[in-house]
Amino acid sequence: MAAPQDVHVRICNQEIVKFDLEVKALIQDIRDCSGPLSALTKLNTEVKEKFQQLRHRIQELEQSAKEQDKESEKQLLLQEVENHKKQMLSNQTSWRKANLTCKIAIDNLEKAELLQGGDPLRQRKTTKESLAQTSSVITESLMGISRMMSQQVQQSEEAMQTLGAADCPQAPAHPLEAFGTQAALGKRPGIGSQ
Repeated sequence: MAAPQDVHVRICNQEIVKFDLEVKALIQDIRDCSGPLSALTKLNTEVKEKFQQLRHRIQELEQSAKEQDKESEKQLLLQEVENHKKQMLSNQTSWRKANLTCKIAIDNLEKAELLQGGDPLRQRKTTKESLAQTSSVITESLMGISRMMSQQVQQSEEAMQTLGAADCPQAPAHPLEAFGTQAALGKRPGIGSQ
């Protein structure tokens, strides 16, 4: 019978694959979306939820990898985690491109409708509403990208700290000590121990 940890790892992997496929399907839906902007917004909300679930499962798998007793299994799972992270970043890039393409198509469609004529006051109102909505969606997307970038930086910092701790087990207590800065500052008049 498989160990409970092996079952958890297998379930995590299956769910990661499931969420990855769902994200890809939603990205394709975004590529095929011809408007209106509310439909695109709804699709983007679904993609964000799936990315959140995917990110959570990848983190669970990473935690399971760190808890492995055998170093070979640990390294194998950590490699899988890295592959999943790379795939997620690739999906995020595809998502941004699909969004941009869809927004351009929607804008072009709205421009064409405006050029066909109709009530100028209604057209102006519709244009203002769509601009406000587009602006809101873009702002929300940029904030999401900013959050993702922040998470990536944090994960990189944690990885660097982990690697640094592994490479240098007797790291100095104070970061300036690693470069001899404390000693150099102590020798300068007016700086150091006073």
